[in-house]
Amino acid sequence: MIPSLSDLQERLGYTFRDPGLLVEALTHPSYLQDDPKTTQSNQRLEFLGDAVLHLLLTDALFQRYPEEREGSLTKRRATLTKGTYLAGLARHLGLEAMLRLGGGEESTGGRSRAAALEDAMEAVIGAIYRDSDFATVRTVVLAWYGDVDRRVAELESGENPKGRLQERVQPVHGNGALRYEVSSIDGKDHERSYEVVVYLKDQSIGRGRGPSKKVAEEAAAREALLHVDQALARPN
Repeated sequence: MIPSLSDLQERLGYTFRDPGLLVEALTHPSYLQDDPKTTQSNQRLEFLGDAVLHLLLTDALFQRYPEEREGSLTKRRATLTKGTYLAGLARHLGLEAMLRLGGGEESTGGRSRAAALEDAMEAVIGAIYRDSDFATVRTVVLAWYGDVDRRVAELESGENPKGRLQERVQPVHGNGALRYEVSSIDGKDHERSYEVVVYLKDQSIGRGRGPSKKVAEEAAAREALLHVDQALARPN
């Protein structure tokens, strides 16, 4: 059964005063070619929604991480606004089934195309903002994200933990303060298990294991990231 606009609004957690804005947000540019009566695609709302999303996440991260520097906050925001994540969020909320596509776009798999879903997600955010106000769209969108701390940690888990740890430590202690040391190597040649300890100067701040030195270092850095604020707060 094809979902209705009311079904979608329930999943979004927002009921439109002007449902036409939601319809516009779901209208891919290709749809205009097949329906001359439709004169507006979701491109303008996508432009607006992109700006609204960046502002509300900037505000949320600014308040949530009062000690973070600009570079770190920017990277966290980029993690939360990357296209692959927005496309996945669009699928989770059910936008994929509701997109209005032209026949050619439909036949070539446009409904599941990440770029189309990302644009639609941002357009829906723009539509909610136009239909309400900034406080409302902030509440709605942050409800989609859930716990910001957990979401950032989940999205960053596959990225560069050693680089992120260096970014946290460098402003306080400079470039050479971190040191990774292999504390043990276990197993046979083809089944090696490495244990690595990362030190901030002479203080152990993380420990990790892995099938290679690189993987173990990354695991140690991830653990260190959980405690680095306390370590940095201690006297030199």
